[in-house]
Amino acid sequence: MQLRERVNSALKQAMKDRAGDRLCTLRLINAAIKDRDIAARGEGSEDGVGEGEVLAILGKMVKQRQESARVYEEGGRIDLAQQELGEIDVIEEFLPKQLSDKEVETAIDEAVSVTGASSIRDMGKIMGHLKSRYTGQMDFGAAGSKVKQRLAS
Repeated sequence: MQLRERVNSALKQAMKDRAGDRLCTLRLINAAIKDRDIAARGEGSEDGVGEGEVLAILGKMVKQRQESARVYEEGGRIDLAQQELGEIDVIEEFLPKQLSDKEVETAIDEAVSVTGASSIRDMGKIMGHLKSRYTGQMDFGAAGSKVKQRLAS
C-alpha cells in the first residue's frame, strides 16, 4: 500500500475511533503532502510528488517537532513538549525503520566505493547517493559529519 493510502486509511480510522490528537496530526500530514503536490503541479509535475518526497516531508515534520519539543522542555512547558512527542510517534508510524549506527556506517562505506569518492570534494556525490537510497531511514545531518570523518582519514 502506498504511503498516501496508508495515511488516508489511518485518518479515516482515527475519525471512527474519535482519536482527536491522532486525527489532528494525520490531518497535518495530509495537508503537508497536498501542499507539496500543489507546488509540484505548479512546476509541471501533474502527478504531484512521489514516495521519496513524501518520506522527506515526513522526516522534516519529525525534525520540526523534535526541535519544538526541545524548546518547550527548556522553557518548562512539559505539557507542550509531550504533545509534540506524541505527534512524532504518529508521524514515525509511516516512516521506514531507522538505520542503526552500524548500518549507517556500512551504507556510507558502500556509497564511497560506488561513487569512487576520495576527497571531501566528493561529499556531494556520496550524500546524493545516500539520499536516493535511504530517504527517511537515516539522519542526513549526522551522516554528513560521518562522511566528512570518513573522507578526512
